[in-house]
Amino acid sequence: MPRLIDCYLEESCTLVESITAIDEAGFDARGDASIDHAAGWLRRLGNDPQFLGDLMLDELRSRHRDTAADSGYGAQSIVLSGPKNGFFLRANIWPSQRDHAFRASGGNSFAYGMPHDHNFDFLTLGYFGPGYVSDYYEYDYDAVSGWQGENAGLRFIDRSALSPGKLMLYRAHLDVHSQLPPEAMSVSLNVMGIDAAQGWHDQYGFDLEKGTISGILNPTSTETFLRVAVGLGSDEAQDLAKHFGRAHPSDRLRLASYEARALLVDADGQDALWAEAERSGSRMVAVEAKARRREIA
Repeated sequence: MPRLIDCYLEESCTLVESITAIDEAGFDARGDASIDHAAGWLRRLGNDPQFLGDLMLDELRSRHRDTAADSGYGAQSIVLSGPKNGFFLRANIWPSQRDHAFRASGGNSFAYGMPHDHNFDFLTLGYFGPGYVSDYYEYDYDAVSGWQGENAGLRFIDRSALSPGKLMLYRAHLDVHSQLPPEAMSVSLNVMGIDAAQGWHDQYGFDLEKGTISGILNPTSTETFLRVAVGLGSDEAQDLAKHFGRAHPSDRLRLASYEARALLVDADGQDALWAEAERSGSRMVAVEAKARRREIA
């Protein structure tokens, strides 16, 4: 399960102070000193019970002057800082089943009951309310290929709540959790790790009953652009898709290239295309290709 961080400080700080202090040193979850530094400033920020409510009140007073492009706010997440030195700060709102937001949008809108890992590291602190509950698992990311239905080798660790003051490090590609709604509205504060390559690192959803991977949760804009380009029918797009299918370092994009090309041919052409994909050299693409051929047959 996520690593518990022992960091008990009584002093508090402002949002600006926490952003500035973490930014000066940066955030790198590969180093204990960096983790401890960021955790200390997240703890100080969390010790101020008023800052988030005051911030939200200020935004409500002036929101009529904002544009959508300027807003870092959504139904659940409040972005507290822009991208900085390896991180950004965020607050997340977790409604209970009794809250209107849950009843109106459903649990899936808040990732409840949707087991998943993360393709980034982040610190989280229980700030307000009893906190969401999670069933925690671990798995070996390097041991899976990522095809749908693959045995993930999940190991159950514990069930616990992100209670007020609890501070944890979620480790990329290791910690898996299935979240349950809190007993009452809750809020967490996060130091979110960022790096330029993380978009190419797969984030998985899991089927806990079967212990398998249920799908990839982080498609990229590159995949969308490729599908649109191929769909528009240019020879250059077809050539690029063929090249990506054979040689791109991302298995996810290789699969997307075959899927895009398959939409333009009949059943016989699809079968031939997926037969080619089976020989692409990627285990994930090969297994997915076999499934597509079974569907055609």
